Amino acid sequence: MAGQLFLTNSQGGFYASFNLSKDLRRGVQGKAKFRQFCDIRDAWGKVTRSGQTFTWDTVPMMSRGNRALVETNTIAQGSHTIYQGTLTVSERGFSVPYTEFLESMAMMSVRQPIMRVLKYDALCDIESTIWTEFNKTAMRFAADSSAAAPSLTSNSSATVTNSVPLSKNNVRSIIDQMKDRDVPYCDGESYYAIARHNGLRGLKNDMEAIHQYTETGLERIAKGEIGRYEECRFVEQTVIPRGGATDSTTFNAYTNTGDTWNSGAAAGDWVFFFGEDTVCEAVHTPEEIRAKNPDDYGRSKGIAWYALYGAGIAHNNADNLAQARIFKFDSAV
Repeated sequence: MAGQLFLTNSQGGFYASFNLSKDLRRGVQGKAKFRQFCDIRDAWGKVTRSGQTFTWDTVPMMSRGNRALVETNTIAQGSHTIYQGTLTVSERGFSVPYTEFLESMAMMSVRQPIMRVLKYDALCDIESTIWTEFNKTAMRFAADSSAAAPSLTSNSSATVTNSVPLSKNNVRSIIDQMKDRDVPYCDGESYYAIARHNGLRGLKNDMEAIHQYTETGLERIAKGEIGRYEECRFVEQTVIPRGGATDSTTFNAYTNTGDTWNSGAAAGDWVFFFGEDTVCEAVHTPEEIRAKNPDDYGRSKGIAWYALYGAGIAHNNADNLAQARIFKFDSAV
């Protein structure tokens, strides 16, 4: 059987090495950052026996006009449009089998380290699923200088080769453009941005002087938050790799395969800016650890994580991009 075996050191034999330390060292592990910005309240527990597809309606604002009335005229009439979003609920999970012989011979618990690595695997898979939905946004900002006002495209494709890290000047322009579109705040007073540390390095350098004189720039609310600037709170994450420009064919969040922008590592990285209502989660079975029913007369065992789960970007209807809530700082190559 594949999995953890006593006969192979790297697969389990090391658990019974001579003079084995009782302290287990663990590999690197990140924490969920994207998921805290998803909305599951609407879909929690409502996908039981309701089919694999979960849908929601979006009602944009009507066209504006002068609503002044003349005493002898009737009130004008009109209508509004309804758009519908969908996501697909699917089974997700992974397992690690192990033998009864390994469990019997090992000098420490076999289950505990397996459960830890599976929990991290579940975190990475779900974070990657949510990042993939964020990345479906049609709205892309790109800038070719730190002083530039980033150009905005609405076809999921950046047209500018980004050659500089995100700067405070870029941020000002992006936030202004989001306000011009009436994008609602996440918490009533702030937008959020999420990125790898590479994507925020230039901005943090720019803000060092600001941090010396204000407490506001150091307030933290969300997991991974590093500060606030121009009514936007910035969050760092490490699970999703760097790069992946518009032309990339190798970038893969699930396998942690990055693809640095062609202009070089010093040119920065992707950053998502967003307002309220980003990605909808549909949760039938929250991610959980499950034990395998032993077979082969109890000699073959295993542990898995499992979830019945789906995610979908909330506002990305091609007919009404004015409702978009997610904007990606991106590069053409």
